[in-house]
Amino acid sequence: MRRTTTKSKKEPENMGAELFAAVDMLEATKGIPKTYMLEKIEAALISAYKKEENAANVRICLDPEKKLVRMFQQKTVVETVENPKEEISVEEAAAISRRYQLGDIVEFEMKTKSFGRLSAQAAKQVIIQGIREAEHSNIVREYEKKHEEVITATVTKVNDNSGDIVIDTGTSEAVLLKAEQLSTDNFAVGDHLKVFVTEVNRESHGPVVTLSRTHPGMVKRMLELLVPEIQEGVILVKGIAREAGSRTKIAVFSRDPDVDAVGACIGNRGMRINELVEELGGEKIDVIQFSEKPEEYIASALSPAAIREVEFDGERSAKILVDSDQLSLAIGKEGQNARLAAKLTGYKIDIKGRK
Repeated sequence: MRRTTTKSKKEPENMGAELFAAVDMLEATKGIPKTYMLEKIEAALISAYKKEENAANVRICLDPEKKLVRMFQQKTVVETVENPKEEISVEEAAAISRRYQLGDIVEFEMKTKSFGRLSAQAAKQVIIQGIREAEHSNIVREYEKKHEEVITATVTKVNDNSGDIVIDTGTSEAVLLKAEQLSTDNFAVGDHLKVFVTEVNRESHGPVVTLSRTHPGMVKRMLELLVPEIQEGVILVKGIAREAGSRTKIAVFSRDPDVDAVGACIGNRGMRINELVEELGGEKIDVIQFSEKPEEYIASALSPAAIREVEFDGERSAKILVDSDQLSLAIGKEGQNARLAAKLTGYKIDIKGRK
């Protein structure tokens, strides 16, 4: 049976009081469990000592009660010493204590000077890293609560070269890339804006959060916030197709026959939809009536054009007939109206005019 005995020396001066005070503070203010931090510190101390002294066997004693941190070098009792940093002869061990036998472990407490410098440096690094990890975890948790939500932020910096802007979300500073901004956006430091949280990254590398003003979810979520009937579940948003900064089509449906889904979303004198349009820099918003009948749904999706007839040509393909004076309106500028209608309904749309 292997026996481990510690060779006692005068107890060294110890940096434990400051260390344990820092660990207690981290637990209280950052929510990092003390046991987790002590395990990290123990591993860091061992690693630091092994690296500097080129020794393999050490033991750390962390005593929160006495506020002491002690380190011991361990040597195995052998007949012939080949590695003095890891082994001790039977004769040397016997001089310490007659109880030592071959295979036993003798521990030597580290000298104050060497141990104090190593422990302070390693513990400091672990605590700094622990604070970073805690702050990262807290930020991630806060953003996860806001995932796929619209939040209000303030511009703190504008990169004139890239067009990216740094914004304060109330949780942390984050970057809104130029590619995620609307073509009409032109923000300055101090401006307030709304952004959509598209992705939250738990990994330590890369951005913690991805924000967007071009994502279709932003329009949907903002409409939900503006229309109480949607929040109450009376009106459902059934689909959305968006070309950010230009035009969006939203299909809505009312569970209550007495509630006009389109009218509720537009609001009295257009107040609700106008607020959304203003936030999106003048982006046009078409709110249309959803229908389980494909021909009705497609006709609504092509509004404001008046549709004469919808014929189905294949499983997800439709031929649309309109009066000649409605053709350009149905197709839209550069084909946008037809393109958004196809995206919204899931049908390939071919529009033909007739006299």
